[in-house]
Amino acid sequence: MDFRQEFIDFAVGKDVLRFGEFTTKAGRLSPYFFNAGLFNDGAALQRLAEFYATAINVSGIRCDCLFGPAYKGIPLVAVIAVALARAGRNLPFAFNRKEAKDHGEGGSIVGAPLAGQVLIVDDVISAGTSVRESVELIRAAGATPCGVVIALDRMERGRGALSAVQEVRRDYDIPVIAVASLDDLLAFLHDRPDFTQYETAVERYRQEYGVARGS
Repeated sequence: MDFRQEFIDFAVGKDVLRFGEFTTKAGRLSPYFFNAGLFNDGAALQRLAEFYATAINVSGIRCDCLFGPAYKGIPLVAVIAVALARAGRNLPFAFNRKEAKDHGEGGSIVGAPLAGQVLIVDDVISAGTSVRESVELIRAAGATPCGVVIALDRMERGRGALSAVQEVRRDYDIPVIAVASLDDLLAFLHDRPDFTQYETAVERYRQEYGVARGS
């Protein structure tokens, strides 16, 4: 099984990916809901990190450092660094504080110095605020943001014609790597008889709010 399909199956099994009726921040009625915060035990977090590491390595992206934006990115960047090291790719990592520390070592960045090509890790991209702040921090340190890696790309339009992921690609000219996307979710629903009941609703939602494939 492709690792993307394995990830969808894993997320469903952990009740991180649910089906039903859910109201999004944009006020849309979505037939599915993804909450990465529910990967909340050691085994689940370890497996999640392995999926991220696979997605990063398969993408072929070159980076010198990993950065996790506070708060969700903090545990993510640490466990992803461990998973990559176990796979033979040892990278330094850092994360930021929400408020700069004025004592001790000071500053807002914790961990390795931001240098070279820096890959941002996060759970999802909604409004792109976290990515924008991360890009500013990385550039302020004299490093270069080289991409973003997330768990799920909903491939859903924002206020305009583009999705949040597409806006990040356009605004910063960097790639966004997703462990899985809405395409992968639909493939999972199509191939699993116990979940095909949700396929029509998800496909209908995509027709109404989704962005074009390959955009």
